Amino acid sequence: MTEFERWYKEKQIERTIKALKKNNFDAIYAPTAKEAVDAIFAMIEEGSRIGVGGSVTLRQLGFFEEIKKRSLTIINPPDLPPEEALRARKEALLSDVFVCSTNAITEDGMLYNIDGTGNRVGAMAFGPKKVIIVCGINKIVKDLDDAQKKVKEEIAPMNAKRLETKTPCVETGECADCSSPQRICNIYTVMVKKPSRTDMKVIIVGEHLGLG
Repeated sequence: MTEFERWYKEKQIERTIKALKKNNFDAIYAPTAKEAVDAIFAMIEEGSRIGVGGSVTLRQLGFFEEIKKRSLTIINPPDLPPEEALRARKEALLSDVFVCSTNAITEDGMLYNIDGTGNRVGAMAFGPKKVIIVCGINKIVKDLDDAQKKVKEEIAPMNAKRLETKTPCVETGECADCSSPQRICNIYTVMVKKPSRTDMKVIIVGEHLGLG
């Protein structure tokens, strides 16, 4: 990234964080992945039970390796056997802290997500004592129209491929608005303002993280 691209991105982040705060989100900027990880764990008390939403971003941050060094318990770690995964996802809805990413953040301070089962977006809105949402600068878009377009046309097909679903988009790379039983685009949510009963932190990282 050139100094001019970095300058542009930093201005975009400033606008976005200002808008998030106006919408009652507690939002901060972490220039690097390491600073983001430090910020995440500074918000988590020792002994907490942690729920997580499926996230390439958390893997790239080294979140799961870092959590093993601490007195913390992940309720629904990645790669659980199918028979355990559903039970753990439900339990994570009442975790002390839920950590996840978001599919897109608009410059006017809204969070846009698409989910397959709803455990991630459900926990983001209500249930856990604290929710920490972390995302890279690549997730910032101009407005909801851009968010919907980017997530549907780019991020969702890539996630379907990552999850090895048997959906048309895995074959073509394009959304077909399918009715497949393995469709991952079943629930669309927009957080216009911070949910009133949820302690929510948003961390924007100055690096490209996750898909899209």
